[in-house]
Amino acid sequence: MIRSSRMPVLVIAGVSSGVGKTTITLGILEALRRRGLTVQAFKAGPDFIDPAFHALATSRPAYNLDGWMCGPDYVRTSVARHAADADLAVVEGVMGCFDGLEGSSDAGSTAELAKWLGAPVLLVLDVGAMARSAAAVLLGFERFDPDLELAGVICNRAGGLLHRQWLQDAVSRSCKTRMLGAVPHDPSVVLPERHLGLVTAAEGGYTADLGRRLAELIEQHVDVDALIGAARSGVERWPTRDVEVDRPGATAIVAVARDPAFQFYYRDNLEMLEDAGCRIVPWSPLRDTSLPDADGLYIGGGYPELYGAQLSANRTLLRSVRAFGELGRPIYAECGGLMYLAESLTDVEGTTWPMTGLLPAAVRMERVGLTIGYRQVETTIASALGPPGTRIRGHEFHRSTLDAVPDDVARAYSISRARGETAEAEGYTIGNALMSYVHLHFGSNPSVARSFVSACASR
Repeated sequence: MIRSSRMPVLVIAGVSSGVGKTTITLGILEALRRRGLTVQAFKAGPDFIDPAFHALATSRPAYNLDGWMCGPDYVRTSVARHAADADLAVVEGVMGCFDGLEGSSDAGSTAELAKWLGAPVLLVLDVGAMARSAAAVLLGFERFDPDLELAGVICNRAGGLLHRQWLQDAVSRSCKTRMLGAVPHDPSVVLPERHLGLVTAAEGGYTADLGRRLAELIEQHVDVDALIGAARSGVERWPTRDVEVDRPGATAIVAVARDPAFQFYYRDNLEMLEDAGCRIVPWSPLRDTSLPDADGLYIGGGYPELYGAQLSANRTLLRSVRAFGELGRPIYAECGGLMYLAESLTDVEGTTWPMTGLLPAAVRMERVGLTIGYRQVETTIASALGPPGTRIRGHEFHRSTLDAVPDDVARAYSISRARGETAEAEGYTIGNALMSYVHLHFGSNPSVARSFVSACASR
């Protein structure tokens, strides 16, 4: 495939959540890679699980694109840079194509990203309970936003030959958009689920055999050549020589918690820390009995509630982590990391597991209720992330609650929701340890990565 100066991009969007968008995306990624193409995958929105699947399907890191957190320039630059050596880029959308921050605009949506990139959208439609009505749905998408280009539609969970013929007849007679495939329902390629999402890649939620079967399904039932031909964008790819990062010599070592209990990190965050001069070393709160020699700790999100017994039994490491924080060394912990640094974690079965105890409050998992949404953070005091007044964006996604934190624990954050609702004090600070439920995207303010590395280097 001849690489043009403009990056070929295809955006895969769903009519709604739950239409099989991730399964279709993974099948397309696998099929393209098996054809010998270099494919760069991206995921729209604040998601950690799908990019890990994408990385396995493409054999290269995947990146998040988020309009609200990072803005249009960052989105376009990310595609231009990370896909510079690729034959094409594939962006998996979030929720339904037009779903985002509000009902009055496409802000924060897959459609917004596609228009910023100048890329066509491949629409995924679940036709398991419809036939001719599929054309009516597609026609609505064609007319809803004339500025959005539709490259085609894939009908997912299609039935037998007659059902597929009816779908083809309906779409070809009523719509401008081509039907590029009708994928049958196949229970053997369904991704395993559990609370708060899919079983993660680190836990075996995506296997080589599953990838092979997905690729075969796409090759058999989708016009892959037409997909490749439809990909295009207005993004000028970076010259490969400009992608190479001349990183400075390491001024600090940051130990990043990486195991099945802690695995939710934006790839951008880790690379920006490296660009700021740190060397990243992994460690496992589940398996390691001691911390690596490091100047700072980064403990991201994950599923510590599923590993409460194992985490709690690793008492030597719990004491080491607490001592690290009590010595005033920098720790940045978000969501699952906050839960690990709390006094205890009570799982959904009601069993309470002691944790590190650096944060003097308990965490409890809830069977119902979900805290979810974008967050705007402004620091109110100096912290490892920068001076007062530092602004950065992120999101929350959890089904746990934190008991009342004592008033003498400093709060570094003033947090408001995406549309400016009342701010609340959070970002619990003990020494140089900063603990929050918010997953921050450093791309929204690159100074944060530099500040954290600087705090680690000066410890």
